[in-house]
Amino acid sequence: MPADAVPAVDALILVDLQTAFVSGPNAVPAAAVLLDRVTDLLDRARAANAVVVHLQNDGPPGADDEAGTPGWELYLPTKPGPREHVIRKPRDDGFDATTLGPVLVSAGVRSLAICGVMSEMCVHATARTALARGYRVVLPHDAHATYDAPAVPGVSESIPAHTVSRIAAWSLGDQPDITHPAATVTFTS
Repeated sequence: MPADAVPAVDALILVDLQTAFVSGPNAVPAAAVLLDRVTDLLDRARAANAVVVHLQNDGPPGADDEAGTPGWELYLPTKPGPREHVIRKPRDDGFDATTLGPVLVSAGVRSLAICGVMSEMCVHATARTALARGYRVVLPHDAHATYDAPAVPGVSESIPAHTVSRIAAWSLGDQPDITHPAATVTFTS
């Protein structure tokens, strides 16, 4: 374990790593770096036999992630089984109207790492609910991403995506561990 590693977590939650958001011309900034970090987390979680959950957002008609469209497809290969799950979700929060809660409870999960997109929306909402439900949450600062926030005339210039991600994480307060890079996250079964 690296010297700066956080205590091991029981599960990895991959939030909305869908084709529309991480590939092509409309991908989040630095999508390739994000995918490298997340792929490494996924490989290590699988090797440790940790619980893995791929959340897949069902966007509304016409959205880039509209259910059943190419942009809706999960980008990374999944291996569904007793320790790896794909859960579709209708809203930002991965716990809202899904089986995520029961999956984690039945597997005895007490701590989890969350990664994916969008930092200020689905990642944040899922992390907030996990904290409210008493989970220890690790949110690696280099394993979640979003888009630039557009300028608002008379209010502010555009805000770079990396700043939006940092603010989204810090707005969760002091409960989650958000200061460590993905490489320091370890897993247990």
